[in-house]
Amino acid sequence: MTTETRKKTKTGPTAERTGEGNMAVTEIVMPRMGTPDVLTQRRRPLSSPSDDEAVVRVEAAGVSFAEVQMLRGRYFNQPKFPFVPGYDLVGRVTEVGADVTVIEPGQRVAALTETGAWSDHVVLPAGKLAPVPDELDPTAAVAVVTNGVTAWQMLHRVAEVKAGETVFVHGASGGVGTLLTRLARLADVRVIGTASAEKQDAVRELGAIPLEYRNDDVPARVRELALDGVDAVFDHVGGPGLTDSWRMLGSGGTLVSYGVAGTLDAKGHRLRPFVPIVARLLFWKLLPNGRDATFYYVDRWPKYFREDVTKLFDLLARGELDATIDEQFPLSRASEALEKLDSGKVTGKVVLVPDGE
Repeated sequence: MTTETRKKTKTGPTAERTGEGNMAVTEIVMPRMGTPDVLTQRRRPLSSPSDDEAVVRVEAAGVSFAEVQMLRGRYFNQPKFPFVPGYDLVGRVTEVGADVTVIEPGQRVAALTETGAWSDHVVLPAGKLAPVPDELDPTAAVAVVTNGVTAWQMLHRVAEVKAGETVFVHGASGGVGTLLTRLARLADVRVIGTASAEKQDAVRELGAIPLEYRNDDVPARVRELALDGVDAVFDHVGGPGLTDSWRMLGSGGTLVSYGVAGTLDAKGHRLRPFVPIVARLLFWKLLPNGRDATFYYVDRWPKYFREDVTKLFDLLARGELDATIDEQFPLSRASEALEKLDSGKVTGKVVLVPDGE
């Protein structure tokens, strides 16, 4: 780092830059399509932050279904290979640029990165960082960054659920599904959710009514449990089953589609599965029957990220919300973490932490 650059940055007690060179950081690289074992680890110099950026020492990074899709080249906003994965993180600021006033070195923060979080240090725009209470465990905190904001916004900004209503959650044992269920129950909303047979007890403990999606006639069972239909359906699967989700709705209900997990192994262009889904949602939205349908993605309202994730951190800090952590892996075992998530045998969130912690 040059003398001029050194004058433009502010560092904290955990900053690790030495001499005139940049510190070396460790990161995980997804070099090409394949299976999780193609992931590699590399060391490289970390660039100095610009005037509006900050260096963050990563304490926990999430593993999400987005990385499963990216590995197959099926993510809708697919990065160009090779790249560093990692959709979200929690960590400590070690250095900030001269113009940064919203955060300071030593402060714990969270970020929604989409890529780049699977590293021990990252450089990010300071304006995209949200403060994290020091009393929160970083592993629990990172579990609500992408998944929690997704669940919160779908419940409260899209479907606008109210106490006493009933909602249906596809994949109620997953990373988003567990938080959808917990947040709905906090709002005094009844939850019906799908889960495999071995995960039904876990879903029941969350306060939901579990249905076996492999064996049950799900739409028929939902109509038995909610005679007039449900008030909202949250569907991350897509595909032909989306029609069943629409039919579960009662008058005034909202279908929120937020993924295409059911088309993970589809062929052709990665955006191809989205075309019929968006067309169908638009058609349903225009029908004059009082029901609504929409597609949600977590970057839909970036201006609300800090506000919404702060609400979630407050709920965690007060003990009103729990984050379900399936397992945490050291960064060097990222391929194992991704393989476990890809196996479908996960309840809650898989998290990466620095090696040795």
